[in-house]
Amino acid sequence: MSEKVLSLKNIKKEYPGVVALKDVSLDIYAGEVHALLGENGAGKSTLIKIIAGAIQPSAGSIVFSDGVVHQSMTPQKAKEYGVEVIYQEFNLVGCLSVAENICFGEKHGKFVNRRYMKKVAREAFDLFGVDIDPSAAVYELPASKQQIVEISKAIFRNVKILIMDEPSAALSVAEVEKMFQVIRKLKERGVAIIYITHRMDELFEISDKVTVMRDGEYITTVQTKETNRQELVNYMVGRELKETFPVRPQPSDEVVLKVKDLSGNGFRDISFELRKGEILGVAGLVGAGRTEMARAIYGADKKHAGRVYVNGRLANTSSPAKSIRNGIGMIPEDRKQHGCLLTRSILTNISLSSLKQISKLGFINKKKERELAQAYKDELMIKAPNLEQLVGNLSGGNQQKVVIAKTLAANCNVIIFDEPTRGIDVGAKQEIYKLMAKIVSEGNAILMITSEMEELIGMSDRILVLHEGKSQGILEKHEFSQSRILEMASGISIEKQGA
Repeated sequence: MSEKVLSLKNIKKEYPGVVALKDVSLDIYAGEVHALLGENGAGKSTLIKIIAGAIQPSAGSIVFSDGVVHQSMTPQKAKEYGVEVIYQEFNLVGCLSVAENICFGEKHGKFVNRRYMKKVAREAFDLFGVDIDPSAAVYELPASKQQIVEISKAIFRNVKILIMDEPSAALSVAEVEKMFQVIRKLKERGVAIIYITHRMDELFEISDKVTVMRDGEYITTVQTKETNRQELVNYMVGRELKETFPVRPQPSDEVVLKVKDLSGNGFRDISFELRKGEILGVAGLVGAGRTEMARAIYGADKKHAGRVYVNGRLANTSSPAKSIRNGIGMIPEDRKQHGCLLTRSILTNISLSSLKQISKLGFINKKKERELAQAYKDELMIKAPNLEQLVGNLSGGNQQKVVIAKTLAANCNVIIFDEPTRGIDVGAKQEIYKLMAKIVSEGNAILMITSEMEELIGMSDRILVLHEGKSQGILEKHEFSQSRILEMASGISIEKQGA
């Protein structure tokens, strides 16, 4: 057996009225990928923050390979033990260059050595087999390349225990495989890796062990090769999950949204119709222009040409506020950055898009605001002790529900969902699916962008496929298949397939 590099003993973390962790014990070994699995709110993030010294445990001990028992960590002390964390939210300085971010806080001589920093960056990128300009400002990079910079930064710091929290969320399939190649090289160097993911296929490909947590408690640790998806899901949720995708009534023929010859940054000449009670899926590979198209419809980005009609009338969608007034709402891909205010309460977030409804002469009617927020909290079953709870303290699934509640409260009957379940566990996914089904069964319509094939096929009534910014056609339900969608997304049109 390889060397034990970290041992957690009876870790407990309490907040006022909440036990986030209860007597969690865990052993981590060198040269292994140890996956942490559990629903949102299971305590995974709390545990890794305790290891990294970001928060202090209420009880328990932390022991590294030197055998010294610690009651808590500090960020500096954790780094001295070789702990590096790649969080879901990037920890990069946007105005600095890629090379400066990778070497940030490290000294190499008395003066800043930019040549040395660029050399370090290039060596890290060679591991990935990617071409990123070390001189480029980080804010100019897409999310996928920012993730690679984060990983490169950790590698540079002589990491011994690397914690990766949903590292593939912003990466393409090809980039994920390159990341796995880097992980395998780190394993060969004896680096221990704690890997948090909701993606089962990744877990089975890259991990050696899986530890399952539920409601802040340790459930079990199993060898990855000795378990299966269904067993892990049962451990996670403590119950058997059935009917992943809810049954819904057929949509009507009534068109509620019509997009005609729409063009913008990253897409061109897109036309489609969205019907009442329908979920229209949008498929495409990375860079196909799906999000760009959605943001233009919503008014978050400028459109170059084309028209948007709502309920048969030409609609002014030149800004999000005008789109909302026309009944178009959007659940953005990055809910933390663009969907909600993490440092504000559930109450404030839900009422944010409905201030005109609950205000008079410029003053908010606090009673109406609370009644509105409470009604949606109850209807969407947002798990929180009260409306004053900060959204940043909620699980990913409940944060997503808050964003949905905010949109519904604004009386939007056309809702764009961009990656509706990204970073959400399997149990919370089912709740979101049921909620989406309820939304359309009440006469609303959803435009759904997703990169998860199972979700795309399982939730859509029809699927619009994009390739390099252009429509490849719309598939009806009976035409759905993974191979056909991927072929079209790769540039093979329906006409070519039928030829």
